[in-house]
Amino acid sequence: MDFLHRNGVLVIQHLQKDYRAYYNFLSFMSNVGDPRNIFSIYFPLWFQLNQTVGTKMIWVAVIGDWFNLIFKWILFGDRPYWWVQETQIYPNHSSPCLEQFPTTCETGPGSPSGHAMGSSCVWYVMVTAALSHSVSHIDKSSATLHRLIWSFLWSLFWLIQISVCISRVFIATHFPHQVILGVIGGMLVAEAFEHTPGIQTASLSTYLKTNLFLFLFALGFYLLLGLLDIDLLWSVPIAKKWCANPDWIHIDTTPFAGLVRNLGVLFGLGFAINSEMFLRSCRGENGYKLSFRLLCGTASLTTLQLYHFIKIPTHEEHLFYVLSFCKSASIPLTVVALIPYCIHMLMKPSEKKIN
Repeated sequence: MDFLHRNGVLVIQHLQKDYRAYYNFLSFMSNVGDPRNIFSIYFPLWFQLNQTVGTKMIWVAVIGDWFNLIFKWILFGDRPYWWVQETQIYPNHSSPCLEQFPTTCETGPGSPSGHAMGSSCVWYVMVTAALSHSVSHIDKSSATLHRLIWSFLWSLFWLIQISVCISRVFIATHFPHQVILGVIGGMLVAEAFEHTPGIQTASLSTYLKTNLFLFLFALGFYLLLGLLDIDLLWSVPIAKKWCANPDWIHIDTTPFAGLVRNLGVLFGLGFAINSEMFLRSCRGENGYKLSFRLLCGTASLTTLQLYHFIKIPTHEEHLFYVLSFCKSASIPLTVVALIPYCIHMLMKPSEKKIN
């Protein structure tokens, strides 16, 4: 691993030295790959365009991030910004100098990259959905047009993934091999869900059982390794020790914070998609109207941006996890059930007047 780490540091130094002028763009691309944007931007847009794709997107994102957590606990991957300080391979304490940024100091293990994995799995879902739509709407004789669309979409996919990977390496929060593993892992998870149609008809009981399994497995794995004197939170004190600015340390980057967030989203989706409000609005006659879906999409995106102003207190860790679960569960509830139902009720009086 020292070979990968040493050469990874050289790549980071090259990027920070020669591409410092592109910091704003790279910071933006890092945000594009942020798993939290899946729920606040990609999901509300796609769910109103195509409920099948939106539902699959949540499942892929949650299961992908869960696998990411388990692999991080297994692989014990260092992050560059602390590895250069902890390693003994550089003689005479001549550790390379890596610049840190406000988004550098993530506290969990580094391999595989969660941003790269989340980005690749969700964009894989979006690209395959767009290609499937194009195939069904383009004349079979237009083979050239189909190839052009195929080439454009997959080129866009790889352009975004490479940009996200470079951005994560640039800020010294990941080594190159960690982002490559993340991209491959995300694509494998997404491809697996291409052959799992059962999630579209999953009952609330299935969502609850899945949530319970994911939580108990992760907790059991954590406790089991704890009994073997393996501390799975080993990276948190190291991150706090070597982060250049204590204000850049955030509790929402800890391993359990991501798990709680994902479990909340999956629970909220299961509750919402099996609710009476969803059945009356999105599965009713309004659900097929373009105006209804556009209103729902716009209202959902606007409402979820307001969620960023809701700050969860971080002074008490257990309280933070409970509130984070509730806030995450409210996102799909808002997008899938609450907003569509409200718009459905507002459209009913106007329809009666027309009649």
